Amino acid sequence: MRNILLIFTLVTTLSLTGTGQSDKKLADGVIAITKAQWSAADQRNITEAMRNVADEYTEFNPTYSTRLDGKALITRLSEAEAGGSDQNVVAEMANEKVQAYADVAVLSYNYVGAVKDKNGKINPRRAKSTRVYVKKGGKWMLVHANFGADPVNN
Repeated sequence: MRNILLIFTLVTTLSLTGTGQSDKKLADGVIAITKAQWSAADQRNITEAMRNVADEYTEFNPTYSTRLDGKALITRLSEAEAGGSDQNVVAEMANEKVQAYADVAVLSYNYVGAVKDKNGKINPRRAKSTRVYVKKGGKWMLVHANFGADPVNN
């Protein structure tokens, strides 16, 4: 009986250890996809930035009062913004957490960044962010995001 209990404990421990490692790998992968999207957008390469965005993508953000539907619309808006003079100086992900459920991964984090305007003034950028990824055809695709303003505490 003791041997059976010992074997059961060992198998359970190994299973949990393996799950933790694969969860970390998945989390690191989803975070890397997001940071690659940021990097491509910083370089004004919108095609590359949209590589892991699904055609049926939807988004909420503080700039528009309604949900934005579709990769095509987000691409047009991103291209218009890329034509501006603002330049990202820094972009960081704080308090990131990935929750994985089979072929779905939810990434939530606080965005902390700074942007330089055309006059050289540095302005902070902050947001509360959630991204939902779905594994389609072996590739993680962004299907929904919610970017909420992170108001400055007074």
